[in-house]
Amino acid sequence: MATKNNDGRFAPKLKLKKGDKVVVIAGAYKDREKVREVLEVIPEKNRAIVEDVNIRKKHRKPTQNEPGGIVDLAAPIHISNLMVVDPKTGTPTRVGRRPNKDGKLERYSKKSGETIA
Repeated sequence: MATKNNDGRFAPKLKLKKGDKVVVIAGAYKDREKVREVLEVIPEKNRAIVEDVNIRKKHRKPTQNEPGGIVDLAAPIHISNLMVVDPKTGTPTRVGRRPNKDGKLERYSKKSGETIA
């Protein structure tokens, strides 16, 4: 089922999932062209958190359980700046959706036609 945005409209179905291997195609030069994994997807904002991409410094106050200090955190990046990696060739590809044998929708690579898990 689709989720609602803050303004009441329905958010589109995203083509990214947690655990996908992606490539950053736009943004900081140091973040581009390396295969990385999606840690979290935020469909309401069309953003995703990707490992080792868009790293920010966060000043944390000490608590009873954790010491304080400066912590590196991965900030969200817009999904338009990400492309899923083709499981067959390892290159960036667009994602399509088609019904499988059971009638459920599956994601597939537009480049090779291979199913994306």
